[in-house]
Amino acid sequence: MTDGVMRARELLDEAARRLRDADVPDEALGEYVEPKAVLGIRREPTMRPLGRVWRVGALLIGSSLETGGRVWATGTITRVTEPGRSQFQSVSAEVRRAYRAAAARGRFHAGDTVNHGAEPIPLDEHLIGADGALFVQDDEPLVRWSPAADTAVPLAEYLADRVGLLVEPPAGATD
Repeated sequence: MTDGVMRARELLDEAARRLRDADVPDEALGEYVEPKAVLGIRREPTMRPLGRVWRVGALLIGSSLETGGRVWATGTITRVTEPGRSQFQSVSAEVRRAYRAAAARGRFHAGDTVNHGAEPIPLDEHLIGADGALFVQDDEPLVRWSPAADTAVPLAEYLADRVGLLVEPPAGATD
């Protein structure tokens, strides 16, 4: 394993330690599941719980026994609330309503935030020259906000900034 990959692991582990020690609230990680029809009867989509994570900008850092030591690129975010009735106002509103309904059918707490559609990021040699949110270039771990972004920042600086804001939010940010 290269120094850059090892450094990325160390930085992510340290970020998780800081978040845990500061009791920063975590969020749910879920998988949107469209079950197959059984005997021709269509079943409603649901969200399957995968564990807990901290959302740190473009990255999700595992916070639970199931997700610890792992990282994902942020996907879609849904709040577990009553989905309401179909209004047919717009396609995007109906998609959000469908995600809320699937989350409500999952085993999540009301009001919880569920991250889904998140792409796992392997913390191994696949990071070298990767085109995702987290990658290693010239033995330095870097992060970009999206795969389409041309610019990237060093992971150490990114985590120091983002985790710092979660551990010590600016005055008035949590009111």
